[in-house]
Amino acid sequence: MYYKSTRGDKNLITSSLAIIKGIADDGGLYVPVEIPKIDKPIEELKNMTYHELCFYILKKFLTDFNDDELYGCIQRAYDDKFEKDSIIGISECDNMFFLELYHGPTLAFKDMALSLLPHLLKVSIKKNGIDKKIVILTATSGDTGKAALEAFADVEGTNIIVFYPEDGVSFIQKRQMITQNGNNTFVVGIKGNFDDAQGGVKDIFNDKDFNDKLLKNGYMLSSANSINIGRLLPQIVYYVYGYLDLVRKNKITPKDSINIVVPTGNFGNILAAYYAKKMGININKLICASNENNVLYDFFKTGVYDAKRELKLTSSPSMDILISSNLERLLYEISNKDTEVVKMLMQGLNRKKEYVIDSRMNENLSDFYSGYVLEDEVLYSIFEVYKTYEYVIDTHTAVAYSVYKNYVKDTMDDRKTIIASTASPFKFSNSVLEALNVDTKDLDDFKAVECLSKLSNIKVPKRIKELENKPVIHKISCNKKDMKNIIESYLEV
Repeated sequence: MYYKSTRGDKNLITSSLAIIKGIADDGGLYVPVEIPKIDKPIEELKNMTYHELCFYILKKFLTDFNDDELYGCIQRAYDDKFEKDSIIGISECDNMFFLELYHGPTLAFKDMALSLLPHLLKVSIKKNGIDKKIVILTATSGDTGKAALEAFADVEGTNIIVFYPEDGVSFIQKRQMITQNGNNTFVVGIKGNFDDAQGGVKDIFNDKDFNDKLLKNGYMLSSANSINIGRLLPQIVYYVYGYLDLVRKNKITPKDSINIVVPTGNFGNILAAYYAKKMGININKLICASNENNVLYDFFKTGVYDAKRELKLTSSPSMDILISSNLERLLYEISNKDTEVVKMLMQGLNRKKEYVIDSRMNENLSDFYSGYVLEDEVLYSIFEVYKTYEYVIDTHTAVAYSVYKNYVKDTMDDRKTIIASTASPFKFSNSVLEALNVDTKDLDDFKAVECLSKLSNIKVPKRIKELENKPVIHKISCNKKDMKNIIESYLEV
């Protein structure tokens, strides 16, 4: 299996080199030259553990890893830092199955892939004889940053630099990052929004002179964002696992299709579900759920991607994004892998913050349904789920639930549906309590966590409880234009 750029670079590279590089030399994203098919019967797959299924799926994509290397990475990634032996949880509420992806060390779905990425990267570096120190450069809208910091802290041969929007993440998300230990970790607040942070990081990756300077000083950039194919591929596994779990529990037969709902910002999580469908999992609709930053909703409805709008700060901050990087990989697929078309569209996005796809590409979006919800609908959804099922969801999952309910009204499609539950409600306690009609004006953020615990009868996760007394280590902030200077100063180049 080889990997190529979405924008036409003719070089085909191995999976291990794609993981190291993170982004292609022409600025494109790496994609497999073909999506492999699942070639074992469902009846056999359904009895696999998460580790076994992960090995089976990833072996099809990471073909230059030998069996011992790959399985070793998986074993080290999915160990006792996850609070469930099954790695994920699945909670049933009528026809809905909440795929709980937040039982890892940072209480967000990003742990599912970022726990694995450092081990894949370490093997990749050795396999390719790289003698540079790898600098993981990442922008975050809240969850990726902490998950990447947790995963790469004190990993030999790496540094990790995370940029986050100072006023665009929740209190708990920010606290998780700025208290991060590790001699190789560096966290910087951006005076702007996530798109500023992500745009600045992309500019740095594409700055040849800056990268040459780093190379001369013994450093090489890579990414922990889902632009890195090594971050994206492990996310396919949990959708396959979720489908198989429904078969295993006799909720569906192998002939039945399901829907999958994903609260969507940067498009990586729902793209992984799309890849699962392309591999052969029986998925009917991929339901793309947006908050008030509904640029993806408009794209699926009109074929126009228009980022020329004001970014709104919402109660689901990890989705407060206007430039959805991973959509580029979908453009590659729906254009029938026409890299010239993708290149042209991305140039339009860079120049005008807008592009328009043609009717042929539009027709290839039939796998998707899109919807968006307003803030009051998000809060009501948290209330409704709690009162109806005695089940607590966070604000991002509430976006997905609310869009799903609208989908059912629109289509009368009541087949079994997996909803990606992407974060612990304790990461957004104030918003969840507000939705449950609890007065929070006299509660600081940690008291809000305790209040939610008592109300829901759910124990406060240990990792959140520890935050209150952890010292703040990272106190630096900067403007987008100063990001390179900050990196140079940190690396002393």
